[in-house]
Amino acid sequence: MFVLESYWIAVLFCVITMLCWGSWANTQKLAGKTWRFELFYWDYVFGVVLTALIFAFTLGNMGESGRSFLADLAQADVMSLGSAFLGGVVFNAANLLLVAAIAIAGMSVAFPIGIGLALVLGVLINYVAKPEGDPIFLFAGVALVTAAIVINAIAYRQLPNQKKDGEGTSTSTKGIVLAVCCGILMSLFYFLVARSLAGTLDDGTLEAGKITAYTANLVFTLGILVSSFLFVTAIMYKPFTGQPVAPSAYFKGGVLDHLWGIVGGSIWAVGMTLNVVAAGVAGPAISYGLGQGATLVAAIWGVFVWREFKDGSVTVKKLLNIMFVAFFLGLMLIIWARA
Repeated sequence: MFVLESYWIAVLFCVITMLCWGSWANTQKLAGKTWRFELFYWDYVFGVVLTALIFAFTLGNMGESGRSFLADLAQADVMSLGSAFLGGVVFNAANLLLVAAIAIAGMSVAFPIGIGLALVLGVLINYVAKPEGDPIFLFAGVALVTAAIVINAIAYRQLPNQKKDGEGTSTSTKGIVLAVCCGILMSLFYFLVARSLAGTLDDGTLEAGKITAYTANLVFTLGILVSSFLFVTAIMYKPFTGQPVAPSAYFKGGVLDHLWGIVGGSIWAVGMTLNVVAAGVAGPAISYGLGQGATLVAAIWGVFVWREFKDGSVTVKKLLNIMFVAFFLGLMLIIWARA
């Protein structure tokens, strides 16, 4: 299998993860004009699983290091497989909340609040489980990201065009609540996947029973797929916003409707695979923290491309500038924590 050894290449992989995780939701925006997110999500899941399969049978079998994918799968114990699978289930619940928050409040709000909160909690959880990197730099970076999250929420609440849903609740409040719930759940999934990964022993061999990044990634995506039959179906009948969607509506979509979801899932899965591979060198806390810098990328898309803050006052725009600076400095400190 392909094995990473350089820390700076691991950082590069995490930057690619950041771009992938912060950009995949654009495909929902592109499909969302005519296609409900509940329907989009099915294709997103199929794209995630397909991409994980491709990585498992290519990079997972490349070279002489470690174990090949099928050999690794054959020796895996139930605890390792179960942990990666459960990580997929937890991620799926969190991601559905994120997609709903994007549909309600937009990318520039859902990502900084939801994924930003996941970054803060996730780095803490993964560092406690496997303390790697300078804690002063690491948590100083996390503190700046936390400040950026709060600033973004304040800026969004000052927008003049907040609407009310059918129950009299402002859509901003509903979107923020969904994003916060997403962040809490999202902070847990990476720990579950990282716990299943095989470490390298003193003699250069991998731990028996545990699994490589490629196997863990595929089992993780199967957790997403299986849980979707419960989670997505339930949301179709009782959606967060709008009218219920019949399952048969999925088969009425056009080629582009389905294609955007598959592309979105593939983009996200590329980021996930590279991030899990990078974790072997950078450590789970730093790898996860950098990957979740996707909040900055998504905020850039939302502010400058989708113009989600176009009606904001001068004060709102100043707050956004401060948010971007805080995010950027926070991410630089997280990188330096291991350098």
